[in-house]
Amino acid sequence: MARKKMAATSFEEKIWDAADVLRSHISASEYRKIVIGLIFLWYIYNAFEERYELLVEEGYGYENDPAAYTERNVFFVPEVARWDTIAAAAHTPEIGVIINEAMKAVEESNPELKGILPKNYADSDIDKRVLGKVVDIFTDMDLADADTEDSRDLLGRTYEYCLMQFAANEGTKGGEYYTPSSIVKTIVEILHPFSKCRVYDPCCGSGGMFIQSMKFVQAHSGNMNISVYGQESNADTWKMAKMNMAIHGIDADLGTSHADTFFQDMHPDLSADFIMANPPFNTSGWGQEELAGNKRWKYGVPPAGNANFAWIQHMISHLAPHGKIGLVLANGSLTGQYNGEGKIRENIIKDDLVEGIVAMPPQLFYRVSIPVCLWIIAKSKRQRGKILFVNARNMGYMADRRHREFTEKEITKIADAFSDFETGTLEPELGFCGVATLEQVKENDYMLTPGRYVGLPQDEDDGIPYERQMETLSAELSELYRESHALEEKVREQLAAIGYEI
Repeated sequence: MARKKMAATSFEEKIWDAADVLRSHISASEYRKIVIGLIFLWYIYNAFEERYELLVEEGYGYENDPAAYTERNVFFVPEVARWDTIAAAAHTPEIGVIINEAMKAVEESNPELKGILPKNYADSDIDKRVLGKVVDIFTDMDLADADTEDSRDLLGRTYEYCLMQFAANEGTKGGEYYTPSSIVKTIVEILHPFSKCRVYDPCCGSGGMFIQSMKFVQAHSGNMNISVYGQESNADTWKMAKMNMAIHGIDADLGTSHADTFFQDMHPDLSADFIMANPPFNTSGWGQEELAGNKRWKYGVPPAGNANFAWIQHMISHLAPHGKIGLVLANGSLTGQYNGEGKIRENIIKDDLVEGIVAMPPQLFYRVSIPVCLWIIAKSKRQRGKILFVNARNMGYMADRRHREFTEKEITKIADAFSDFETGTLEPELGFCGVATLEQVKENDYMLTPGRYVGLPQDEDDGIPYERQMETLSAELSELYRESHALEEKVREQLAAIGYEI
């Protein structure tokens, strides 16, 4: 089938047009599944076709042997699922049924995909005329135009781009399956995963941590030899992750199905070299009563109203003797005292597991403005009895009106601070990074807010000692409290005067 060529630089945007065609015709969650499924089907067809043509040229008659494809990590695509078949039916009323049958056929020919691909294309609420237009968009593209890069990299990047766009458009719900690249890259650059390591994410979303880990290892060692383990509780997100791993050629163990990590640990015996995660923030109702006696809670039973320290302790329980954790949490995890959180944090600090804390800027997440922090935890710290604090709150640039991103230089600066800290060569930078002993952290009631330890940059330092500044601020705060109470009393008096009691 003759196909048009297009510039690789506009590839992601062109694919995203497919989603825009459906935007006003179907709900966001449905069109996400439809477009992501089509990207996957179109990708595996292109990879299949490339291998098919090579086998035909060789002339040994193996072009219809599934083993000739799987041995090269290529999915076998039955004739009913090949894009030529789908494109020919794009403008017929049966297009939805034909795509569903294609998805079923691919799953039957590739058992590892069983139950993963979407099959809702024939649903009555999907406009088949519009679906045909989406098929046309894919048909008009050709991976052969990307002469400067590997087609798998191009499609993998396109898949991630679409996930990012869906996350941006779905707001807080999008955060369930997509962690912004600035956060993922920062964690990976800090941890430095190496070849032949085991990487684990207990709440893996669509698998972004694995993709960046693989890219890092490949860039530094020339191969992609890492073992990937993940788990995800949301069924649709778990399926997206499985497709994402397949597109990137990553042999990942994401469990036999989606499952709740706290109640059904899919990797109970795993000891991971690197754990990277973006668990859901401040989750309540996570199952504390049923799991109160669980052996994972070495440092204290997490409160029922907040799962932050349940996630941390679950990850610590899976960490290898020389392993490291990098995870994203809400800032409350640094200072919270709610129902024993402070004591759990204190116990983890006393066990000398916290290697560093990074205060991140607001607006890194799509449509979620709250600032977050990174916890870096290590079983065998090289700098015993010390913690690195990095204040990155003023870093980044606004990529659009709502979303902030880091530059590569900024990510490198943060990662270099951790590298230098490990080797003992770090030069503290006022306002950006500093090192505190566990005794100093104890003096601050085991609170881990970086601002307490990095000081002010030179151009913001007014020469007043930190202790005196705190005394002044405390006095001002006390005065504001007194004024607040006085105003409350006046309001009560005024309400009482008109017959209302509080």
